Amino acid sequence: MSETQTTVDSVLTLLRAEPLGEGQLEQLALEAGLLPTAELVYLVESRPATEAALLFRVLDKGTALAVFEALPADHQAGLISGLRAPQVAEIIDDLDPDDRASLFDELPASVAERLMRGLDAGQRAMTTVVLGYPRDSIGRYMSPEMLTLRPSATVREALEHVRSHADEPETIYMLPVVDGTRRLLGVVGLRRLLVSDEEQLVGDLAHEAVHALATDGREEAARRFLGAKLLAMPVLDREGRLVGIVTIDDAVDIIEQENAEDSARTGGSEPLPRAYLSTPILRIVRSRIVWLLILAVSAILTVQVLEIFEDRLHQVVVLALFIPLLTGTGGNTGNQAATTVTRALATGEVRVRDLPRVVWRELRVGATLGAVLGSLGLVIAGLVYGWPIGLVMGATLLSVCMMAAMVGGLMPLVAKRVGADPAVFSNPFISTFCDATGLIIYFTIATAVLGL
Repeated sequence: MSETQTTVDSVLTLLRAEPLGEGQLEQLALEAGLLPTAELVYLVESRPATEAALLFRVLDKGTALAVFEALPADHQAGLISGLRAPQVAEIIDDLDPDDRASLFDELPASVAERLMRGLDAGQRAMTTVVLGYPRDSIGRYMSPEMLTLRPSATVREALEHVRSHADEPETIYMLPVVDGTRRLLGVVGLRRLLVSDEEQLVGDLAHEAVHALATDGREEAARRFLGAKLLAMPVLDREGRLVGIVTIDDAVDIIEQENAEDSARTGGSEPLPRAYLSTPILRIVRSRIVWLLILAVSAILTVQVLEIFEDRLHQVVVLALFIPLLTGTGGNTGNQAATTVTRALATGEVRVRDLPRVVWRELRVGATLGAVLGSLGLVIAGLVYGWPIGLVMGATLLSVCMMAAMVGGLMPLVAKRVGADPAVFSNPFISTFCDATGLIIYFTIATAVLGL
């Protein structure tokens, strides 16, 4: 057993002991101090609320802040209730304005208001600015704490300014250049300043910046940021004035959250707001039950289709043997197309206006896949059950693959067009739709070929 795991086991043993004496609290603080931040975050996330709060209280200030910042906002809010008021005030005061705003979103209004009043005027003003933007906008993730430079300053003056204020902003590697009304003129990197002549003007070194409006959607802005391979990105208001910056850690967090949501919804559930082991059972049930009910109701379509064609099944019982194969093939083909297009939408490779091109492309992909699978179905089913059945299987697999690929590629774009999450229209919905439609195609072809 590793030394870290031994220490984790010791911490867990102390946490479970109730009540803890003074000596045991000191031992818990000592053991916890030996653990890396990642292990402490895992323990706080995975233990019951009382144990998590106890562990958090024995951490030193720096470690406690690092652990707190690594937790999801919902978990931060739950932890707050188990901490003493002075410790809460210290943590809130040390948070960046964007992290503080995310936490306040999860707290009861009265608690958030009380904590807001405890901030100094400057921190309160910056937090209020961030809270003023919609929750899904990039403005909620920007930091108003930043260093700016004037175009008329020399490199020497700019470096002196950076040195004297280096501890204040979230980053100093990207420095916005603004005029007297805070309109963004460009940006200059710290490295560029360090290697330039001291008498050169900052305005001559600045270059055009990739930027976002504070009201832009967070995912779109974050993907544009990461695609440009930046360390920080200026955020502007509608008049072009600089209001904050987004750093790379914020952009990565946004994309991780969006990917987690897409992954959960693709699998037919809602994303959990906190770590799995610390999420109440009923909360997990709620995240899954809605989708299960929707899918159960929509599956009635499949039952209705089978009922309509029940007489055909009685005439040629062998047709029933291929139903699982056809529904599985249709669902998988549709899901593959949906996953590919949803990903392309997220990365900006495809836009809603590309809908005709996407549909035509997926129709050809589906036809190619269907031709391969249909040929195999024709030969295998024909040799075993007779060539008429083989022909039914071959034609159905070709048709089902074409239909499923086209629907799978179409639905994410439709969802995007109406303002819904493309992942919501992904695997569960498409599987059910393709099942019912595939059976209609199957029995229609069987009726025509077999003369039922």
